Amino acid sequence: MPIDVVQEHDGIAEVVIDHPPVNALDVAGWFALADALIAAGRVPDNRVVVLRATGRGFCAGVDIKEINAKGDEALVGVNRGCAAAFAAVYDCEVPVIAAVQGFCLGGGIGLAGNADMVIASEDATFGLPEVDRGALGAATHLARLVPQHAMRKMVYTAKPITAVELASYGSVAAVVPPDRLRAAALELATEIAAKSPTIIRRAKESLNGIDPVDVKRSYRFEQGFTYELHVRGVADEQRAAFVEKRDADTSK
Repeated sequence: MPIDVVQEHDGIAEVVIDHPPVNALDVAGWFALADALIAAGRVPDNRVVVLRATGRGFCAGVDIKEINAKGDEALVGVNRGCAAAFAAVYDCEVPVIAAVQGFCLGGGIGLAGNADMVIASEDATFGLPEVDRGALGAATHLARLVPQHAMRKMVYTAKPITAVELASYGSVAAVVPPDRLRAAALELATEIAAKSPTIIRRAKESLNGIDPVDVKRSYRFEQGFTYELHVRGVADEQRAAFVEKRDADTSK
């Protein structure tokens, strides 16, 4: 299974993405992640969830090869799966800490952007390569991590930024050596887990209630443009170029 749940510490659940080589999830993987996050938050004894990953990167987004192979069916499925997983981070009944190492791309931004807190390793980078992949989406979540003009530059150029740059915006609780990432996330989780579970759950609910942006609605709006690009055929060339490791035809 690409998603594991670890329950080794009182009041803390760890939801782990484990899908080599780059933690790019297929349709089933996104829905499995959503289910695991919601279930972890509903365990009465849990007071915080740490969302982390194995391997050299946190999450490389969606499995483009699945979309190329299955077409419309996979595109619709992954759109819904991503929406479900991002919403599960947001709607999880307890705070979610994203522990990010290596690359955090595309769907990874959707997860980290909707998390309550982010801990990053020194080698972490954050980016939305969607424009280079014939897709749009997760700018909703990137906008929760960086200011408006930085977000627009990142979307248009498809270039990532480092954890240190992200920390300068106040979006990262700590930047730590890679071998300290899990420990640092658990230290923060332990601090939260020591609080009243009733108050922590109501705090999460209240903070979501005063959010100025409906992250679920705005993300689904973005996804509509992904499907438009797919229907126009523009996205096919971008995805094929990525899979074939060549430069894409950008004439259209």
